[in-house]
Amino acid sequence: MRLTTIGFDADDTLWQNEQFYRMTEQRFAALLAGHADPENLSARLLEAEKRNLKLYGFGIKGFILSMIETALEVTEGRVPAKTIADIMEAGREMLVHPIETLPHVSDTLERLAADYRLVLITKGDLFDQERKLAQSGLGDHFDGVEIVSDKNPETYRTIFARHGDGPERAMMVGNSLKSDVLPALDAGSWGVFVPHELTWAVEHAERPGGAARFHEIGHLGHLPPLVERIARD
Repeated sequence: MRLTTIGFDADDTLWQNEQFYRMTEQRFAALLAGHADPENLSARLLEAEKRNLKLYGFGIKGFILSMIETALEVTEGRVPAKTIADIMEAGREMLVHPIETLPHVSDTLERLAADYRLVLITKGDLFDQERKLAQSGLGDHFDGVEIVSDKNPETYRTIFARHGDGPERAMMVGNSLKSDVLPALDAGSWGVFVPHELTWAVEHAERPGGAARFHEIGHLGHLPPLVERIARD
């Protein structure tokens, strides 16, 4: 069945993202150094983030609120107002940080856009993701943009039906096995894993065994040749 539509994740697939969370978490650890060691603080912050996903969703704003919640927990409610202000300032800096696109992104999108419908499919805060897409200068390559609260098989079925010819004729490309690849495979699409050196722990998953439509590439520059091979099959 011929491939007609290719979906792309955004954060850590098209542009850097997780590294800014890691930098902010280091800043957070320095602010709370008198109350918790970095390893324990990181574990407690991760637990807060997991608890809060269903309330705040994915993105920087939920991260900020989880940092504040963790600061209150480790100080037993005695965290100074100045520390809360510093946490909020760190979050604001994340929200205005310039976008850094990853290697091969622009050339790959330009090559594929000539023959395929391209759709950006990303989780996160609506305003922040729209800002990053606008700053990246990549928006013109995409036929559709979908900012979703979560990614599951039904998400991909719906999006690839709306923007393409259904999931069976679509491919999803991203750095998260859990969000980008596995649910797309379950929906009947091709799933292409592009590992990033930094991936949030919540997004970790095992590679699928024996999935005929699963592929892994080292970087996005390898995607056009892969697509060409699939098109010939």
